[in-house]
Amino acid sequence: MVEAWYMDESPEDQRAPHRLQPNRAASLDLLRRLGVTYRRLDADNYETDPVLKEIRTAENYSWMDIITIQKDKLPNYEEKIKTFYEEHLHLDDEIRYILDGSGYFDVRDKDDKWIQIFMEKGDMITLPAGIYHRFTLDENNYVKAMRLFVGEPVWTAYNRPADDFPARKQYVKFLAEEA
Repeated sequence: MVEAWYMDESPEDQRAPHRLQPNRAASLDLLRRLGVTYRRLDADNYETDPVLKEIRTAENYSWMDIITIQKDKLPNYEEKIKTFYEEHLHLDDEIRYILDGSGYFDVRDKDDKWIQIFMEKGDMITLPAGIYHRFTLDENNYVKAMRLFVGEPVWTAYNRPADDFPARKQYVKFLAEEA
């Protein structure tokens, strides 16, 4: 089961869990109100999983690949890790399914506070277009993830500030309607 919490502002290692003291949990309901969806799937059988097939059909996820983020597996590893951790948004939803390993997605709440979401094997997350977010490995320095897209993949990340994009404006409108 996914776990999420509000982050402290410590500049220590980004791979460490950054929990406030005392911990302030962020519920799945709060994440849903931010447009973030979560599912738990059978990562051991992802190649034949009928639930994943159903999700892909229902959501029109027609393209996918698998990325392994590990020092000896990912070209330009150090550069990629820095890029993934830069606060950014995308013009399309970001869908990630953790097949092995673990890491953190950080998202901003309505008050612009960071929420850290711990993701591990079997977790699938969808971040809506226009949400500011970032990703980092945890202290295990390894994750294998499926990336899913509607149509051809678009890899462009727009670092903050990127408030003038229609996707961001639409997301901000969604947040206002959720209030």
